[in-house]
Amino acid sequence: MALNIRQKQADAVVRMLHLNSSPQSTGRGGEDLYKVLILDAATQDVLAPLLRVKDLRRHGVTLHLTLDSNRQPIPDVPAVYFVAPGPHSTARIVADLAASLYDSYHLNFSTQLPRKELEALAEGAAREGSAARVARVHDQYLQYIALEAGLFSLGLPATYVDLNDPSAQDAQIQGAVGLVVERLFCVLASTGTVPIIRCPRGGAAEHVASLLDARIREALHQRGSVFADGAGAAGAGLAASLHRPLLAIFDRNFELSVMLQHAWTYKPLVHDVLGMRLNRVTLAAPGGAPGAGTHVPKTFEVDDSDFFWSAHGREQFPKIAEQVEAELARYRAAVDELNRSAGSNVLDAAADPADLMAGNTKHLMSAINSLPELTERKRSIDKHTNLATHLLGAIKERGLDQYYALEEELTAGKEHVEAVLKHLQGSQGTVTDRLRLALVWLLTCPTAPLEAECERVETALAAAGADVRAWAYARRMRRMNLTGKSQSSAALADGRGVFGGAAQAQLTTLLGSSFGQGLSSLTKGVKNLLAGEQQAAVTVAVEALMEGRPNPDVDGYAYFDPKAPIGSGPRPQGPFKQAIVFMVGGGNFLEAESLQCWASRAQPTPKHVVYGATELLSPETMLEQLSALAVRGGL
Repeated sequence: MALNIRQKQADAVVRMLHLNSSPQSTGRGGEDLYKVLILDAATQDVLAPLLRVKDLRRHGVTLHLTLDSNRQPIPDVPAVYFVAPGPHSTARIVADLAASLYDSYHLNFSTQLPRKELEALAEGAAREGSAARVARVHDQYLQYIALEAGLFSLGLPATYVDLNDPSAQDAQIQGAVGLVVERLFCVLASTGTVPIIRCPRGGAAEHVASLLDARIREALHQRGSVFADGAGAAGAGLAASLHRPLLAIFDRNFELSVMLQHAWTYKPLVHDVLGMRLNRVTLAAPGGAPGAGTHVPKTFEVDDSDFFWSAHGREQFPKIAEQVEAELARYRAAVDELNRSAGSNVLDAAADPADLMAGNTKHLMSAINSLPELTERKRSIDKHTNLATHLLGAIKERGLDQYYALEEELTAGKEHVEAVLKHLQGSQGTVTDRLRLALVWLLTCPTAPLEAECERVETALAAAGADVRAWAYARRMRRMNLTGKSQSSAALADGRGVFGGAAQAQLTTLLGSSFGQGLSSLTKGVKNLLAGEQQAAVTVAVEALMEGRPNPDVDGYAYFDPKAPIGSGPRPQGPFKQAIVFMVGGGNFLEAESLQCWASRAQPTPKHVVYGATELLSPETMLEQLSALAVRGGL
């Protein structure tokens, strides 16, 4: 069965809301039907993509409040706390106990509560004479953000900076790695998954993998293991690999350029251009021009429950325009059919009155049952009409199609510095777009670029007004061969590279026109010029790891099996049906899409890949982190 990380987390949250019992056992008539939910900032982000206000109410939550807010007593209801462990959380809970805010306290911590904090909590509750009010204390292992069935984030901002800061002390690095390990452990514990771990040797990836292996081993030997399959052996060799997933951990420097490239498919475009966060997109002027500030902002939610997002999120933008119109046509046809069906018997004077009444009642009930689905479908179509309109405006204004086309040529080795300079000296795009293009060229050159070429590009960037600190940092990394090029050189040599395949020679610029004429008519000139699906370098590595065949590109990767005796050596390593791919230092929708597109078409049978990262970064945020590192490195 495919691992649905979002459903696993949602099920655990619902159980927690029902006082850590099945929903059926606390249904209507149960003593704890209504309750108050208390969250902190970290757990608010966990719940935001999973449950809406109406969902909370359906599970008996009449009020949800923040831990640090000034809350009034509600003495006759139980309170469900879902907070991150720590001295501050403990102190606030003890203060709430002292104030007798609620009838009973169901305390749920998002990660394992350290023994020191548990003792402080018990001491405080006893001191205030409120220990009897604490109904339960649970470690939930839910401190991660499940955005989709196969996509998650640990919600750890600036991890890339923390792990690459040349001025960082050992304690700082250990602290950053420790947070990654604890939250990645939450992902595995909440899904009951004990994987076989592979990673490139050296760097943050191996450090995380080693500590995670030790953390899982410790949990497996504890009484009441959080892992569903317990501490027993999973079987040997090939049979074990088929049922246990692969966890492939990579450092962000394995392929840095993918974080900066321009996209041409729907989900990455929405994330990059419209600033999607936690499955929410806020537009300043729905249906109008991007950036218009005279209208009240409107927020749209996009997730797995959105049929259009799920069905068309991986398609390239011109195809999205066609799909919006096709879905609208299908909706109108369904409404027309419903209207015709509902009135089909009204004028039949020869019909028996009883049959006529029965027929009309049947059609009326059918119409009533169809209305919610049709209403939701229309709402989704309107939402994506707004999103596509804003994207279209940005594409025309910034020439994003041209940036995408040139970067495709660069990664396929078909263009050189002169094409980049010509674009940098042109008028298309923002300063940030130009800086991203220059960095993609720098990071994807099959061989290190000449110093003279770099100087010309840097001069062009400075003339365009770009902040060249990110460029200086990436240039030093390339000079020191720290960007993972050696690890993916074989893929680049055979033409797959970062985003390989036959790249198109040119994308026609989108024509200016009004949205009322239909999105597909605006993109008609580009839809036949698009290249095949992009394939990130990490996809090439994961494919080799999941196949389990000898491969010089991955044979040297470190191997950890938490269920095997320490020092027992690697067992047969594949093939694997499922994999969790995790990026230490940040990831994005473009890389996730590359992996999932490959997995769905793998031969002889499709694979299943879950993609996660310490955080999902926009290209602008990645540039900010590169600039910050340049400052800390004295560049």
